[in-house]
Amino acid sequence: MAAQDKKNKMNFENLSPVLSDALTARGYEALTPVQTQVSEDQAKGRDLLVSAQTGSGKTVAFGLAMGDELIEDGRLPFATSPLALIVAPTRELALQVSRELGWLYAKAGARIATCVGGMDASKERRALNQGVQIVVGTPGRLRDHLERGALDLSALRVAVLDEADEMLDMGFRDDLEEILDGTPATRRTLLFSATLPKPIVQLAKRYQQDALRISTVGEDRGHGDIAYQAVTVAPADIEGAVVNLLRLHDAETAMLFCATRDNVRRLHASLVERGFAAVALSGEHSQNERNAALQALRDRRAKVCVATDVAARGIDLPTLSLVIHVEIPRDAEALQHRSGRTGRAGKKGTAVIIVPYPRRRRVDGMLRGARINAEWMEAPTAADVRARDQERLMEKLLTPVEHEPEDLELAQRLMAERTPEDIAASLVQAHRALMPPPEDLIDNSARGRDRPERGERGERERPERGSADHREGFEDSVWFRLNIGRHQNADPRWILPLLCRRGHVSKNEIGAIRIGPKETMFNIPRAIADRFAEAVVRSANEDGEDDSGVSITPAPDGPTYPPRRDKGGHGGPGDRGPRSTLGRAPGGDRAGPRGPRGPGGPGGNERYKPKPFGQRSPRRPK
Repeated sequence: MAAQDKKNKMNFENLSPVLSDALTARGYEALTPVQTQVSEDQAKGRDLLVSAQTGSGKTVAFGLAMGDELIEDGRLPFATSPLALIVAPTRELALQVSRELGWLYAKAGARIATCVGGMDASKERRALNQGVQIVVGTPGRLRDHLERGALDLSALRVAVLDEADEMLDMGFRDDLEEILDGTPATRRTLLFSATLPKPIVQLAKRYQQDALRISTVGEDRGHGDIAYQAVTVAPADIEGAVVNLLRLHDAETAMLFCATRDNVRRLHASLVERGFAAVALSGEHSQNERNAALQALRDRRAKVCVATDVAARGIDLPTLSLVIHVEIPRDAEALQHRSGRTGRAGKKGTAVIIVPYPRRRRVDGMLRGARINAEWMEAPTAADVRARDQERLMEKLLTPVEHEPEDLELAQRLMAERTPEDIAASLVQAHRALMPPPEDLIDNSARGRDRPERGERGERERPERGSADHREGFEDSVWFRLNIGRHQNADPRWILPLLCRRGHVSKNEIGAIRIGPKETMFNIPRAIADRFAEAVVRSANEDGEDDSGVSITPAPDGPTYPPRRDKGGHGGPGDRGPRSTLGRAPGGDRAGPRGPRGPGGPGGNERYKPKPFGQRSPRRPK
C-alpha cells in the first residue's frame, strides 16, 4: 500500500504544478494506468500510440501528456493561432473533451474553441480569430475551417487524434490526412485508439516519428467493471423484455441502443407512452436537441436514453449503470464501445444483450471472439419485476427516517379513520401507480424452449386428419418456409405471433406449423397467399429478413406458389407455375438483394422501414 501511494505521488510530481492542482481540486487521488504511463519520463516529448479501453480516462491522459508543450511558467502563452489540436469522431465526444480540458487547464488560463458540425460556423470562426490556444473539433468541420483559412495550424505544437479507429471506420481518412498535412513537421502527435487495426498502424507510421507504443488493454477485452448478461427472448417479445429489464434494474440512468433512427424513434415513443422518463439520441436530432437530451439525463429529469451508435462514443454520464443492446451490435468492437458507456472510472455497470432465439449462436460467437464472459439468462417476467418491486418498497419503507411533526399529525388522523392494513395497502398501491407496469412475455422458460421428445415431435410434424392441414379453409393451401428450426429454439408459441406480424394475418389464417432441425414449414390458404407474400416483402429488410434475422420464403418442396393459371384450373401439387412474387416488389418489379422495396407500386423506389421489436402491423382490408 505504501509503495502504491509512493508511486501515485511520483506520478503527480511528474506533472506541471498547475495540472496537479487541478487534479487534486477535482478529487483525484491517483492516476489511471493510461494516465500514469503517458506522464512518465520515457513518454515526455515523444509521439505516442496509445490503446486503452473505453472509460479508462483517455481524455485526461492526453491532456496531461501535452502539458509540457503548452504550459510556460504555469500558464499557457498568448497565441494568435492554436498550439494544440484535438480531433474527435463525434460531436458529443468533442464537446466532452472540451469540457474536460476546460477544468484541467482552467488555472493555466487556457482559451478553448470547439468546432463541430451542427453548430454555428460563423461563431466558431470568430472564436478562432480572437486567438485560442486549444482547438477541439470533428474532422469535417475542422477541414472546412482549414480550407476557408479560418484555422491556422502553422504554430501547432501538439496534434491529438482521439478514437482514431472510429474516425477511420466513419470514413474520415481524407479529412484527417488533409488536417495533419497542414501542421508543422515539428509537431508532437498523440494517437489514442481503443484498438490498433492495420489502418491505424499505417496512419501512425506516416504521421509519427519514433512513437512510444502504450497499451493498457488486457487479454480480457471485457471491461472489468461491467457485468455482461445475454437475455434470450422470443423475437416478438423484444420490446416487452426491454420494459421488464428497465423495471427490474431500476437504474438511475440507462442507455438503450438500436440499429436505426426509425427504431430509436419508435422505441422512444413507446417507452414515453408507457410512462418512462426517456429521451432519444440519433443522427436526425440537431446539436441543440442532443445537448438538451444529455442535460436532461445529467439533471435526472430523464432516466432512459434511446440511441443509435452515434451515442456509443463520447458520452460520459456518471450515473449511467445500465446499457441494453436492444438490437445486436454489428460486431465485437461495437459491443465493446456501446457497453463502455457504463462501468467508467471504477464504477460498476451492467450491459445486457437482448438475444432473439434465432440469433443465439451468432451472439455466442461474438462474445467468444471478444473474450467476454456473459451470463446467459431468460428475460425477466412480470412476476420477477413485481417481486423485485416488493423488495425495494420494503427496503425503502423500513429505512429509519426523521418525521416532521405535521407528517406525524397526518398519520394519526389516518390511523383514526383506517386500519393499519388499509393504510399500508394504499401506500403500496400509490407506489406502484408511479411506475410503468411490467409486460407479460411469451413463455421462454427452459421447459418451453427444450427440444420436444421424439413422440411429441412426430405428432407436430405429421399432423393427423383434423389438424390444420385438413380443417376447413386449408384444403387448398400454400407452404412457406422459415430459416429457423429446433436448433434455433423454434417454437410455435413465438413463431405464430411472428407470422401474424410479418404477414398481416390472424392466427386463424395460419395452418400447420412443422418444425424441423434447421427450418420450419407452415401453410396458409391459397386465397390469401398473394396478400401474405406482399406483406412479408414489405416487412423485411434489404436482406429479406426481419430485425431478428428470420426470413420467410416459399417452400420449394411444397405446392408451387403461385400456381399455374390454366384455363379453368387452379393448379395442383405437381404444377410448376411462375416464379414466386416473394422476391419481388409489390408492384411487380424485381427487387435485387439491395434493390428498392416499397409500397409505391410499379417503379416505386421508396424503401420500406421494417416494424421493430415485434410491433403488430394493422390488418390490411380485404
